[in-house]
Amino acid sequence: MRASAAPLALAALLAAGAPALACDRMEKVTAAWLPIMQTTAYYVALEEKLFEKACIEISSAKMESPNHIIDALVSGRADFGPPGAAAGIAMVAEQKFPGTFKVFGLQGGGIKVDRINDGLIVKPDSPIQTFMDLKGKTLGHVPGIQWRTIARHLVRESGLDPDKDVKLVDLAVAMQVPAVVGGTADATLSLEPVGSIAAASGKAKRAMVNPVAAVIADPFYSGASLITVRFLKERPAVAKKVVEVIDQATALVNADFDKYKKVLPKYTAIREEQLPSVAQPYLRGFSDINEVDTASYQALVDVFIKEGVLSGPLDVRTKMLTAADLGS
Repeated sequence: MRASAAPLALAALLAAGAPALACDRMEKVTAAWLPIMQTTAYYVALEEKLFEKACIEISSAKMESPNHIIDALVSGRADFGPPGAAAGIAMVAEQKFPGTFKVFGLQGGGIKVDRINDGLIVKPDSPIQTFMDLKGKTLGHVPGIQWRTIARHLVRESGLDPDKDVKLVDLAVAMQVPAVVGGTADATLSLEPVGSIAAASGKAKRAMVNPVAAVIADPFYSGASLITVRFLKERPAVAKKVVEVIDQATALVNADFDKYKKVLPKYTAIREEQLPSVAQPYLRGFSDINEVDTASYQALVDVFIKEGVLSGPLDVRTKMLTAADLGS
């Protein structure tokens, strides 16, 4: 599942400022992306002009929800989904439309790796400490089937009935802390950087850090990088360059997040004054992915099967990009 060393070394030279290769022509590639933390490697690739140095002209399509990314990939309106596409929704779509895309990266967090992906957010004086304390309460979560499914599973694993004991509500990211502060939600299951920013402001706190990793898998990946099989088959050399560029950008972010997080206000709702509070995500490029990562992804898919969102069995290893897919 690892990329060859030579292309990655080339990408490293380009990122370090080596002269770009002469381009006979620029290949146009369309990316469908979400303005979230997990997409940081893509922002860095744009800022460092890694695509241009690889003779790729990016058409960058900003999406409003994870579902929109999947729709763009399935319909052929986009060639790849940079880091941050929803890992669970991707498998729902892949089961409905088999052979649509391959996964070439994962993003999230974990307890052992000390990277925060999510938190149970409550008021500073709230008595809620765990999901077991949510009986009769309202729990907000990121809109959509992925986080509704994850929230239901965490409630169920705490010994409560998600259909009877807890009211689950979709809450846009920008509305999650206001909902907790205003009392319309007793708690939210929130992705970073919501928890870090809320805790720094004093308006809310994390009752739990990385609750999903504690229950489903550690590390836990809610985001994925996706590339369409159509793109791989029709333009294999260009598709390979895209994977190499995202890999190199991922390595840059992982090596010096403090440097590269400065690009976040340009692409996300994070404000410059909030940057000191932003936690580093756990980003895994194509050349990083190992059996632990694959097993973690499988655990998420198994939750979707258990909750009745997917029909099983489904082996995620068959959905992961391989060196053979890239002709390596």
